[in-house]
Amino acid sequence: MAETVKITLYSHWLSSCSQRVRIALNLKGLDYEYKTVNVLNGKIFDPEFEKLNPVKFVPALVDGDFGIADSFAIILYLEDKYPQHPLLPQDLKKKALNIQIASIVTSSIQPLQNTCVILTLFSSAIEKLIKETAGKYATGDEVYLSLFPTLARLSQAYDEHPAFQAAHPLKQPDAPLQS
Repeated sequence: MAETVKITLYSHWLSSCSQRVRIALNLKGLDYEYKTVNVLNGKIFDPEFEKLNPVKFVPALVDGDFGIADSFAIILYLEDKYPQHPLLPQDLKKKALNIQIASIVTSSIQPLQNTCVILTLFSSAIEKLIKETAGKYATGDEVYLSLFPTLARLSQAYDEHPAFQAAHPLKQPDAPLQS
């Protein structure tokens, strides 16, 4: 009797990337061991986890003696290795469209997701803070070390100030040369 290969998913409950892999595993009917990687307490920086995933993100998956990270790569691996209950259509054009959509989510939308959440949460708080004090800049007509505003008018004012222009990342000595 052949021994069943054990699949282990390194995951965190809040990770939408991990959730995608959990969904794929469940849709394929694959049993797996769930190992929590607590991203909130620095577990992702553990040397053992780093061996599994040098990028130090969840999810990561171990299938027997093979390990792979990145939700999209994991899902494509599972699709090829475990063809039961296919996640992608057989029609080449439909399959390509599915992969295109998934790629847009994982490489274009996902990286911005947390930025959008943070901006949504803090934009109204920043607006309240600067509403009474804003002049040309966030806290009046002089430049102070304070939060950068989210309002376009204030952002442009900072961009026009010589001190901000000189501090721009691309004007630093270690910045890559621009063509």
